[in-house]
Amino acid sequence: MDQRKDIDLKAVKARLEARREELHHLAETSAESRKPVELDQTRVGRLSRMDALQDQAMQLETERRRQIELQRIEATLERLAEDDYGYCVSCGEEIPAKRLQLDPTNPVCVDCAESAGG
Repeated sequence: MDQRKDIDLKAVKARLEARREELHHLAETSAESRKPVELDQTRVGRLSRMDALQDQAMQLETERRRQIELQRIEATLERLAEDDYGYCVSCGEEIPAKRLQLDPTNPVCVDCAESAGG
């Protein structure tokens, strides 16, 4: 496919790479909070353990979402490298530039997103 002229592809790539680095940094700094919770009753009370377990569950979910976003970024960077960025992966039509401004990792056009229920 042809490169899109209505999108600043260099700016998109820079934005995605910056976000990827930010996500990697967040993953590194939050790794400690995702470790298993120690259940030594002599060290902490029951409510403290429950709080720790809840915090761990929230951190694990945050990491899961972070990994999904990283996968979307990697897929988008691949499409950029292959000059397929800005075109729907389902039907091949152009994705409106405004839609890509909101979410540069968006792989589908509005019609395909609606038909897929998303």
